[in-house]
Amino acid sequence: MAKQNDIGGLVFEGEIDRGEHRLTLSERRIDAMMNLMFAPDRKIFNVDEMRLAIESLPSEAYQRYNYYERWMLAMEQLLLGKGIMTKDEITAKIADVRARLAEAGVSS
Repeated sequence: MAKQNDIGGLVFEGEIDRGEHRLTLSERRIDAMMNLMFAPDRKIFNVDEMRLAIESLPSEAYQRYNYYERWMLAMEQLLLGKGIMTKDEITAKIADVRARLAEAGVSS
């Protein structure tokens, strides 16, 4: 059975936007986190683990979220699965970052 990311040969209505776009602040942050996770001196996880985590997302989540949001979900699953962080630690860190951004007048 094909996974939700295996869309080769499917017919779609309309055209696919292949144009470049400027990354949003959130997308740049997610990209930076990925670079830190993949960094040779850290090697928290690798591209194969990341790909498997993304492809293993529930179909509803895979369809609902965009490219970078899927990265975020996959990073969370890998951090949890490897015991690097707990759900409570991730939740607390997100709250901390949001509070600091709000103090600085930056929207999250």
